[in-house]
Amino acid sequence: MDFALSEEERAVRDTVRAFVTREVMPLEPELLRRERAHQPGLDRSELRELQLKAKKFGFWGLATPPEYGGMALPAVMQSLIWTELGRSFVPFRFGGEADNILFHATEEQKREFLLPTIEGERISCFAITEPGAGSDAANIKLRARRDGDDWILDGEKTFITNGNDADFAIVVAVTDPEKGARHGGATAFLVDRAMGWRSEFIQTMGEGGPASLVFDGVRVPHRNILGEIGQGFTLGMEWIGKGRYTIPSHAVGIAERALQMAIDHATTRETFGAPIATNQAIQWMIADSETELEAARWLILRSAWTVDAGLDPRHASSMGKLYGAGMVNRVVDRVLQIHGGMGYTRELPIERWYRQVRLYRIFEGTDEMQRLIISRDLLRGYTKIGGHLA
Repeated sequence: MDFALSEEERAVRDTVRAFVTREVMPLEPELLRRERAHQPGLDRSELRELQLKAKKFGFWGLATPPEYGGMALPAVMQSLIWTELGRSFVPFRFGGEADNILFHATEEQKREFLLPTIEGERISCFAITEPGAGSDAANIKLRARRDGDDWILDGEKTFITNGNDADFAIVVAVTDPEKGARHGGATAFLVDRAMGWRSEFIQTMGEGGPASLVFDGVRVPHRNILGEIGQGFTLGMEWIGKGRYTIPSHAVGIAERALQMAIDHATTRETFGAPIATNQAIQWMIADSETELEAARWLILRSAWTVDAGLDPRHASSMGKLYGAGMVNRVVDRVLQIHGGMGYTRELPIERWYRQVRLYRIFEGTDEMQRLIISRDLLRGYTKIGGHLA
């Protein structure tokens, strides 16, 4: 059993790390300064400039198929890259990407929505969550009713990432209430903002914020159905599933950077004539953080490996998401404690991470939903204790 990275994986990881160190991290002081002044962080043009720099390095469309100009990297490689991006709190993502379910689009839809999104000319958002349908996504109420060659959408979506910036939304709506969303009663629609929906900013404890999307008699052409009628819930679960290993991969990068900051601080900060690193309390916080970080790393890489191996990744991904999200919250909490009062200020990114990573236990499947999936798989015999090695 070989736990080493391949030469290619190591080369890609190191190249991304060099790019993040040289091009992304230098922007951190300015980002913190703007946020302390209650100004927006980096704007769209600044992030776009970073993406174009990365494109010169050859990083464009990590998950995008080659026929669309992408790299189609294996899941393990993508996990390693997301970890490196997590090492900086600048909200940078490589360009050339689009929502994975947009590849189900028709050729006409691809020209109108997919290709411009890959090129960065359009911004999308995925809208399934509603005020009464979060973890229970099958409980969506936003209704789409047929009217000749169009569909009329009425209802509200909430906590939609990119909802304030998107110029089109992928909206999952109920088209057959009698069937129910989970059993073919929901359909996905591609809905331009120009068709009449509006977004309302939601203030959160983190930087930036999601949106509520309001649909009041929004008319959508039948040709804007994504996939097939009744396929909406399936597409929604496919969209959510990708985040099950990318989100905790990002968490590993955050934890790595934060823990290194704690080690650096502990070895230079002196109290009572000695570095605080000589105190057992500090040593144990560092030891516990490293142990949990390493455990999370391998759970998450294993979940990505199951994708590459063509196995059903849901059980492994749920364990990686559950443990990785909890791990980064615990590590950042300890790092803040080690820094004392300075960690609580906005001079350092620690309090920012503290607010940011709390979301990781909620979005793309709460801790409770991951536990439900894991226990259900075992209790119903869908998987065995020990997974693929059982």
